Amino acid sequence: MCDTCGCPSPSDHTHDHSHNHSNPKTIDVHASLFAANDALARVNREHFDEIGAVALNLISSPGSGKTTLLEHTIEALKGEINIAVIEGDIETERDAERIRAKGVPVIQLTTGGACHLDAAMTHKGFHRLQKEPGGDKIDLLFIENVGNLVCPATFDLGEHERVVFVSVPEGPDKPSKYPKAFISSQTFVITKTDLLPYFDFPVAEARGDALRLNPNLRTMELASTTGEGMETWLNYLRELVAAKKAQKNV
Repeated sequence: MCDTCGCPSPSDHTHDHSHNHSNPKTIDVHASLFAANDALARVNREHFDEIGAVALNLISSPGSGKTTLLEHTIEALKGEINIAVIEGDIETERDAERIRAKGVPVIQLTTGGACHLDAAMTHKGFHRLQKEPGGDKIDLLFIENVGNLVCPATFDLGEHERVVFVSVPEGPDKPSKYPKAFISSQTFVITKTDLLPYFDFPVAEARGDALRLNPNLRTMELASTTGEGMETWLNYLRELVAAKKAQKNV
């Protein structure tokens, strides 16, 4: 079992000893859990498609700057793209309060100890979000997952794309240490690049390690507080929203 949230590991199983002790049955709880999650994730994705919203699942270690990036993104795209946010955290509403102050619909999902969001939490959160002022008109939905590079990489929420973030102070070895987070993502963003003069973070090395794991990764570097690289990020979001609108109009 996962020490943090109790998620079953691939080796977890339940034996049925009620009849034949010499031939026990094995139930793969791990497979069953993910099958149920993936089925609901497909429902979520269909719902997002129906309303023409692009959903992004943002994953990273704690402190990578996801919430700060969202604040600057909302300010930059105000009046251009209708943004909404689902905030995932173990406790507190602090991140949701920061986003709410920017004037967009936001729902906080507190997991009470679980180290990730799953499709069921996202499903309930999205329906709550749609009842918020402005929640009935969403072009771009950010799902800010719990700060963790392990469990969130395993659970599909129904997102259209997964974005993995690594900040400069964390060091460049995250792709090697947490490969699934990078294999399962479509975009890799290195954040807090304004701190590069103060940390040993070879950008090319981190990018190269990630691309060896997933050659199709889109990569970018930015510093949301200074604006460095932000236009690349904003244009990426604009392109996703434009493509979704074009698809819906076909």
